[in-house]
Amino acid sequence: MKKPIDREREVTTTGHVWDGIEELNNPLPRWWVWTLYATIIWGIGYAIAYPAWPLLTGATPGLLGFSTRAEVAADIAAVEASNAGMMTALAAVDLTTIDSSPELHGFAVNAGAAIFRANCSQCHGAGAAGGKGYPNLLDNDWLWGGAITDIAYTVTNGVRNEQSPDTRYSQMPAFGEILTPEEIQALVNHVLAISGQEHDAALATTGAALFAENCAVCHGEKAEGNREFGSPTLTDAIWLYGGDAKTLTQTVTLARFGVMPAWSQDYRGASGLNPAEINAVATYVHQLGGGE
Repeated sequence: MKKPIDREREVTTTGHVWDGIEELNNPLPRWWVWTLYATIIWGIGYAIAYPAWPLLTGATPGLLGFSTRAEVAADIAAVEASNAGMMTALAAVDLTTIDSSPELHGFAVNAGAAIFRANCSQCHGAGAAGGKGYPNLLDNDWLWGGAITDIAYTVTNGVRNEQSPDTRYSQMPAFGEILTPEEIQALVNHVLAISGQEHDAALATTGAALFAENCAVCHGEKAEGNREFGSPTLTDAIWLYGGDAKTLTQTVTLARFGVMPAWSQDYRGASGLNPAEINAVATYVHQLGGGE
């Protein structure tokens, strides 16, 4: 049965009725009302004391002048100040002897890991294992050399970019403009043969002569590559773009022209890496296991 309204308490209704049930307009508990008022007052005080309201070109600064950006900048400055001595030593170190100083080497590895994650992992992967078109930095197949000084030079000047005049540079011809499709298939089968893959023996024999005429000048007579030109070895199972027949055909026909930016501040300005940071990331990459 419908519960009657308590007239003695003089509680009015909200005017809402559902299936004959009236909604009473009971007052809110006092503690809840005062808590609401307190939060309103606190909110007003916060908006006055701290940055709060967005404007066209910024926000209200607040009476206290608090800034999380300033706090972060101060923390970064403090860390940089504490590391200044090590960074100075790292900038001037002979990389070939850095492992003779365990403290500096350890500092370089840790700093280089952070630099790598911030700047290099987008292409080479978080674990530096690379991907299609991006070299794996964990093995010993180095297009331009894997010594620590080679790595530092590559980081500094990049590969085939328009920033550094000393960039690593080479260019493979697009043999689709030089050889016929039949000759390209013969050449591809020769590469499949020397890399230990399934191939057409007759085509591979024809391709061997074509390789000697067109490819050996860069890849070497035994197809073991040439770091002077950044040309890879073709005799193993490590391929930058892929080593199957279809991919090899595309590579021979159209060529490849991978680009790596020059990371030195000389070419990138403030967004680049200073000498200490370059030495740090070179040390980190070198000790991953593939550095020579």
